[in-house]
Amino acid sequence: MRTHGGRWAEYLEKYGRMPLDFSANTSPLGMPESARAAAVAALELADRYPDPRCRSLRHALAQTYGLDATDVLAGNGAGDLIDRLALALRPRRALVTAPTFSEYRAAFERTDGYVEEYLLDQRTDFALDDGILDRITPELGALVLCEPNNPTGRISEPTLLRRVVERCDATGTLLVVDECFGDFLDEPQAQSLLRAVPRHRVLVLRAFTKFYGMAGLRLGWCACADHNLLRRMAEAGQPWPITIVAQEAGIAALADNDYASRVRKIISRERERLASALQATGGRVICGEANYLLVHDDTPDLAAHLEREGVLIRDCCDYSGLGPGWYRVAVRDARDNDRFLDAWEAVHA
Repeated sequence: MRTHGGRWAEYLEKYGRMPLDFSANTSPLGMPESARAAAVAALELADRYPDPRCRSLRHALAQTYGLDATDVLAGNGAGDLIDRLALALRPRRALVTAPTFSEYRAAFERTDGYVEEYLLDQRTDFALDDGILDRITPELGALVLCEPNNPTGRISEPTLLRRVVERCDATGTLLVVDECFGDFLDEPQAQSLLRAVPRHRVLVLRAFTKFYGMAGLRLGWCACADHNLLRRMAEAGQPWPITIVAQEAGIAALADNDYASRVRKIISRERERLASALQATGGRVICGEANYLLVHDDTPDLAAHLEREGVLIRDCCDYSGLGPGWYRVAVRDARDNDRFLDAWEAVHA
């Protein structure tokens, strides 16, 4: 099994108590109360099969993000859609950056694709550069970019993204853009490539997992103007991938503008405070734009020491392009961040 954050069940089994989890990058406010209420109310409909086409949810997504509902496909979290995409597209060659989320490579390799890496430079804090353009050729079936990238939190320059889109159009390469952390940005719409979907060979991945704190409900979606590809993706998985509960919770979350505003304010304020505190102990902090920080710290067995203090962080030693000493730390609310910093300082004392 591949390593990811959010290992609370493993910790509970080992220690008999719940951890302070800074390894999973979900909303510090948890699920919106409006979404929670909608989920509870939807249990009254649990004797029915869920709508396999997610009509109401897709229309709500289209209205929220200025899309055509026919360009939207929902799935059982972004991971489900990544798998469906690999099964439907089956590219002979795919390109991913390094470091980035491991599930892209895993999905394409399960369908016997050859996955190449474009190594991001530590000296520029892992920013994407225009060297990526030379790697986009007619032989490349898919290019996957994570915006903001996981685990660096970095976003790419809009001008470079436009050039990548144009290059993918010219070569017939599908550009897959994972924007699962995009809603945490101060100006999400300005960075998003959702606006490119109607006119370009682009598929954008999104999820309710992170921003809306709905990791346990498993709800994701994607947008693409290639309806044949969306049809094949829909056929690549089970016919009822999303429960009624998740669908109704998602619809309610999209309408909760106050929640969205509160989350962005917390992350913007606390990310800067947390970064400054971590730098003060001698660590190198990659100051990205998402709700997590990539940190390099030479303290031996840092993650294990913090675990014994009751805190989980994501050890990034298994990320391609990183290695020992790199860690991803979530940005949460002030109270949780204070508790985390107490543990961090105890380990560094």
